[in-house]
Amino acid sequence: IRSHPGFVNRTQVTGSAGRAAAIRPVTPADEAVLSDFFAALSVESRYLRFFAPVTPSCGLLDLMVGKPAHVDAIVAVADGVIVGHAMAADLPERICPDASRVTDVGVVVADAWQRRGVGALLMRALIARAQARGVTALAMDVLPGNRRVLAMILGHWPDAAVGHSPDGIDISITLPPARLQETARPPETAQPL
Repeated sequence: IRSHPGFVNRTQVTGSAGRAAAIRPVTPADEAVLSDFFAALSVESRYLRFFAPVTPSCGLLDLMVGKPAHVDAIVAVADGVIVGHAMAADLPERICPDASRVTDVGVVVADAWQRRGVGALLMRALIARAQARGVTALAMDVLPGNRRVLAMILGHWPDAAVGHSPDGIDISITLPPARLQETARPPETAQPL
């Protein structure tokens, strides 16, 4: 996947109406629309993403739009509507004494767009962006009952380190070195919501 901070990635992932999704960075101007996106998720989807059936508060929304410098947030958009959100929060280096640069990843997809590849697309974009920042490992927390996501992660990364905590399953993944990005086509422009 080609990725650049301002790049919109048109995908082959389509929804029920044949709409293609695009990946783009989140901006603080997206906060109200993103709040609506989270509120429209089913209770189960919110529970699997936040480990509780909550709608993000203002403080959490600030984090999810990438206001802190250590957070990278992106969305999948179809016809001007957010259909997925992903974020990577780079962990302080003091947490990783082995000199790894680690980012903690979270992804959620609108219920109607689940099982269509949007989550995998968001993950690939987050990983490419993280590797461009020098990140060498991913950290993820997944609820034990989220079998579909666990199967997807472990199917893609069979060598992932898996641990258990009181909150769920902790997954650590070492990333391969970043590949050179394709530069044959100019980036597409982002479409506002």
